[in-house]
Amino acid sequence: MEVLVHLVNQLESNINSKDVVNKQVSQVDVSWHIAHSLKVLHNIIKVLQSSNPDDYRWRFNRSRSFVYFINFIPRGKGKAPKAVIPAEEISKDELHQDIATVRQLLNELQHLDVKSNFTHPYFGQLNLKQTKKFLALHTKHHLKIIDDIVKANAS
Repeated sequence: MEVLVHLVNQLESNINSKDVVNKQVSQVDVSWHIAHSLKVLHNIIKVLQSSNPDDYRWRFNRSRSFVYFINFIPRGKGKAPKAVIPAEEISKDELHQDIATVRQLLNELQHLDVKSNFTHPYFGQLNLKQTKKFLALHTKHHLKIIDDIVKANAS
């Protein structure tokens, strides 16, 4: 839990660089990566909250096992679903509002059943612990991209 809070804090610390873009690193600017990460956190936590713990069934998933083993998401391998693609124009106020919403949802995450679940398009059905790991890996993935964009523009 503390990991996710720390990662959200890192997203927030990049808001001042929201308009920075470097097409050699990513086709979209920093604000897109922040907004996308926040949408993923928001939407998945909402799914966990509305899930039925009795529906959870563990199944082996090769992609999930590989990504969880190497502990990072390789770049360029996935495609974001429409539900987590941000608007073209993203203001600082919207980002700050989304940060506040996600922080509240992270507090609520602590009270969910361990079999609360979410079905990922590549990794299959994930329980609460697996979902928290995915959320951390996904957010770190985008924070690395943000860092690379900002560093590329500083040089």
